Amino acid sequence: MDDTYYMKLALQEAQNAYNEDEVPIGAVIVAGDRVLARGHNLTERLNDVTAHAEMQVITAAANATGGKYLTDCTLYVTVEPCTMCAGAIAWAQMGRLVYAAADEKRGYTQYAPQVLHPKTEVTAGVLADESRELMQRFFREKRH
Repeated sequence: MDDTYYMKLALQEAQNAYNEDEVPIGAVIVAGDRVLARGHNLTERLNDVTAHAEMQVITAAANATGGKYLTDCTLYVTVEPCTMCAGAIAWAQMGRLVYAAADEKRGYTQYAPQVLHPKTEVTAGVLADESRELMQRFFREKRH
């Protein structure tokens, strides 16, 4: 199992969000080779601006592990986290963050590049084109 494999799982979650008319962002948290949590944006369904994919899987993974710190985990997410989610990733002390497409408008690297825990390793750009295309298609359809 590699980053591409797990990002494809996150993209499946993003497609689920798309199918539910949610902004198509998906996330997966993995420990070792075990998927602890899968999820996607639920902001429309829950009428909650904080119900981002990352927040959903951080909560689910903490419940699965029985602890609030996810130091041995990797979070795969289809779009660069916003500052709120990056803060949650920091508080969870996530061991690793892997994201697909950069978010030039709302991504944490634009506003708070130092927000993550200092030990969190970051890999960007895994399946970025696929993620970007899904997001662009979603918003293109919204404008018509």
